[in-house]
This record gives sequence, structure tokens and C-alpha cells, in this order.
Amino acid sequence: MTQGKVGSAVGKFREQALRCPLPAAVELIGEKWAFLILRGAFNELQHFEEFQAGLGIARNILSDRLAKLVAGGILRREPDPSDRRKVIYSLTPKGEALMPVVLALRQWGEDWSSGPADIVLVDRRTGIPVRKICVQSEDGRQLNHDDIVWSARADAEAAQKGQAA
Repeated sequence: MTQGKVGSAVGKFREQALRCPLPAAVELIGEKWAFLILRGAFNELQHFEEFQAGLGIARNILSDRLAKLVAGGILRREPDPSDRRKVIYSLTPKGEALMPVVLALRQWGEDWSSGPADIVLVDRRTGIPVRKICVQSEDGRQLNHDDIVWSARADAEAAQKGQAA
């Protein structure tokens, strides 16, 4: 590749990277305690004391991370109807939508870091473990890194309309 093409490719990448939603998402949830709090919320921890005991996290760090997740719309904070001195933290729809992200990172960790965990996520109805998270094509084929490429949204939507016709 010539120097001009390399510079052009890097410039195009930089232009797109500046508009990428990934940095904002990582800023909100991309640190260890945020993911552990999310895991706790997915496992029905609700009170400050439950998160603290379940995670072994310092009170000031927990308070800061909970406030950040509430401000980011990931968790909601409401008075506990059974004890007005306590607060219930629960997932918002935006927070619930992070389930595949948390699960994918957990599965990656099992494959590339810590090995299989003793606890697996199962379908509540059947008790059978859920499938691994993967990238799939529109027709359901599993795709790997070599099968995908970034494209302008308008071009991708035009291709999709062309296939439907």
C-alpha cells in the first residue's frame, strides 16, 4: 500500500472513530466495578448493602459507581416501599439491554482467561444453558472477523432494500 493510501485509510478511520458510539459507552460502563454492579443487578441485588456485601466493594466507590449508573440511565433509584430508609436500585430498559454485552464479556473471559465457570446462564423455562453470543448475518449464519466489514449506514440500508426486492 502506498503512503497516500495508508494516510487516506487512517484519515477515514479517524473521521469515523470520532463519531463512533463505543467511547461514550465505555466511559459509562467500561470499568470493572460498573460491570460487577451490572452483574449483581442482573442477579437481583437491589440494595446498597447487598451490592457491597456481594461485591466486597468500598462504600465510597460503590456510591460513586451507582450514582454514575443512575445518571447514565442504566439503573433507577427508588425508595424501598417496605422500608423508606432504604433505596432500591433496579435495571432500566437501557440497563437490561446490556445483558448481551455482559454475557459476551463473561463468555470471552471463560474462553480466553479464567476457563469455564461453575455457574452457567440457563433458560428459566427449560433449565438448558443459553447459546453463546455470536455475530450473525441477517439470515442467521454465524460470522467471524473475516466475514464482516464496516460500511456506511446508507450503503448498508440500500443493500438491504436491494435484497428484499
